Amino acid sequence: MAKVHRFEDNVDTDQIIPAKYLVTTDAAELAKGCMEPLDADFVKRVKPGDVIVAGRNFGCGSSREHAPLAIKGCGVACVIASSFARIYLRNSINIGLPALECPEAAAELKGGEEVTVDPAAGTIVVKGGATYTARPLPDFVMGIVKAGGLMPFVKNRLSQKGTG
Repeated sequence: MAKVHRFEDNVDTDQIIPAKYLVTTDAAELAKGCMEPLDADFVKRVKPGDVIVAGRNFGCGSSREHAPLAIKGCGVACVIASSFARIYLRNSINIGLPALECPEAAAELKGGEEVTVDPAAGTIVVKGGATYTARPLPDFVMGIVKAGGLMPFVKNRLSQKGTG
């Protein structure tokens, strides 16, 4: 079971990872400042496998990959939101962090609830409660997630074909 960490609408990339932390691309280092402007204790409470749930337009702002890297560096297994900024969504996939759009779950899930999320099936099951259905991540996206990101996915594919 994963614990839900709740955020609202329009969480931008500067709130996910403030500019003062952007001196590295190391996910573990970026994790130290993750969500600091919105919740100074987030990094103390988040555990590997937990999920972030947010409202509309999650990840708006800049195009930097640092935002999903910081989240992944905290051990967050998935981000669920009503909607994502397109560049954040692409960056999230590129670094291997599942992102599910599910307006119903985003509206109803509360911080601290426990859920089980299956991005490949698109299911979000609340302990002792509701089940929500998001659009499942396509097989090729799950391949990127399982590989740990786009670059490891491509390297693996090239090595299987004998060209890498």
